[in-house]
Amino acid sequence: MKKDLRIKSKVFSEGAMKAPNRAMLRAVGVSDDDFQKPMIGIASTWSEVTPCNIHIHDLATHAKEGAKEAGGVPLIFNTITVSDGISMGTQGMRYSLPSRDVIADSIETVVSAENLDGFVAIGGCDKNIPGCMIAIANSEIPSVFVYGGTISPGSHNGKDIDIVSVFEGVGQHNNGDINDGELRSIECSACPGAGSCGGMYTANTMASAVEAMGMSLPGSSSNPAEAGNKEKDSAAAGKAVYRLLEEGIYPKDIMTKEAFENAITVVMALGGSTNAILHLLAIAHAIEVDLTIEDFNRIQEKTPHLADLKPSGKYVMRDLHHVGGVQAVMKLLYEAGYLHGDCLTVTGKTVAENLAEAPSLEEGQKVIMPFDDPKRTDGPLIVLKGNLSPTGAVAKVSGVKVKRHTGPARVFNTEKEATAAVMDNKINDGDVIIIRYVGPKGGPGMPEMLSISSIIVGKGMDEKVALLTDGRFSGGTHGLVVGHISPEAQDGGPIALVEEGDLVTIDSDQKEISFEVSEQELANRRKGWQAPPLYKKGVLGKYAHNVSCSSKGAITDYLNKN
Repeated sequence: MKKDLRIKSKVFSEGAMKAPNRAMLRAVGVSDDDFQKPMIGIASTWSEVTPCNIHIHDLATHAKEGAKEAGGVPLIFNTITVSDGISMGTQGMRYSLPSRDVIADSIETVVSAENLDGFVAIGGCDKNIPGCMIAIANSEIPSVFVYGGTISPGSHNGKDIDIVSVFEGVGQHNNGDINDGELRSIECSACPGAGSCGGMYTANTMASAVEAMGMSLPGSSSNPAEAGNKEKDSAAAGKAVYRLLEEGIYPKDIMTKEAFENAITVVMALGGSTNAILHLLAIAHAIEVDLTIEDFNRIQEKTPHLADLKPSGKYVMRDLHHVGGVQAVMKLLYEAGYLHGDCLTVTGKTVAENLAEAPSLEEGQKVIMPFDDPKRTDGPLIVLKGNLSPTGAVAKVSGVKVKRHTGPARVFNTEKEATAAVMDNKINDGDVIIIRYVGPKGGPGMPEMLSISSIIVGKGMDEKVALLTDGRFSGGTHGLVVGHISPEAQDGGPIALVEEGDLVTIDSDQKEISFEVSEQELANRRKGWQAPPLYKKGVLGKYAHNVSCSSKGAITDYLNKN
């Protein structure tokens, strides 16, 4: 007898009592025969507000065709996206991280309310990917994630450029190194079409992590947006969900602790974004895997950084695709003993079985360094602790030559004030710029600081000053920067008590972040400190009152918010 795959939809597929329910679905084209088939959702993040997602509706239609061909009844629905690149440096950036939870909640709501049996989630921009993955974890039905793919690099004066080139161009323009015409030329050339930002920034980082975790089909993370392979990815994902239903494979079977360790290992080897720590913690919480911020340092210590990818390297994701893609990197890591090969994946096979069929890196390629000549002998993402951040802060040290920096604090309560000081040349070599009250609660929304960090790079100060914040940094950020400082200032963390001129030390080798103030002085300062009122209106108000500490992933359904 054929297995009934209607694990959820059966509640309205049969019986006289559910005739009204079926009547609604008949209006969208569901037939008598269809009610005997599983209902497959296609969660699309299509939008015209960003190049990352402009092409995703086409991918959704291919996923729909694949699910239908396999034997399911596919139904496309949409959720939101916002563009970090467009909102960067504005008040709009406060909505970026909260959008992750809006996306997750909206997908889970549709999937659960409509009693869907399985779904494909297709995401492009930074928060789409973790948002989709949190929804997959919370929905608890067979699911596959499809990455919308990377953008092609732009070209300027014969060199590849991307969106980060424009942000850094602002600093060069402020310095007088380039004129108005040159800056406009960079602006007009950086983003030539559809797809997510091209370097190993947050979108490509998270896509790689999801593939390493086994929740995307092999090749999904590195196939470019504007390539025929991406359409094939999507159609295959529609078929894969049906197969998962047949085999009874659920997200919990795939997203194990070992799968998260594989994801972290791949992120370290590729030199991924600091945001990976925030998002992987949140996804692990949703799937009820015991992942902590300490796990990242444990894996960082034994995983070499191999990829010469932007922002600190030369190449972009499309280049990695051309030499074998993420599967080839995983094969290299697996054969050297860095990955758990027995983890199950959405193919129904294990990581080891998938990699046996994967290509090796192209002979003579230069994107991925050999083990005997890595970019770093350990991973580039580190968690620092000390009296400035007792529960952990995050730094990306790839390409940073300075191992230890001590300097006077220059304290700002908004990014706008700090940016003005940099642009007005009021920051001196050796200074430690601190931007606080921009954490998950204080921002609210933990905005990224790509604008100011890129200006610092453009002005040639990236290893002369340090930039610290309880907010976040874009995957495109590089230089001497530390984010996710926790507890955040809004919660009364030590960063709220730093005063102008305090000596601050960042030591990447010792994984230390501290400031030279006695416990007695801190106690005296705390007596005079009072938390600013929390934002209380709309989405940001809800977020500020519900979000946890960044060291727990800035999740919004955690009982102990601190």
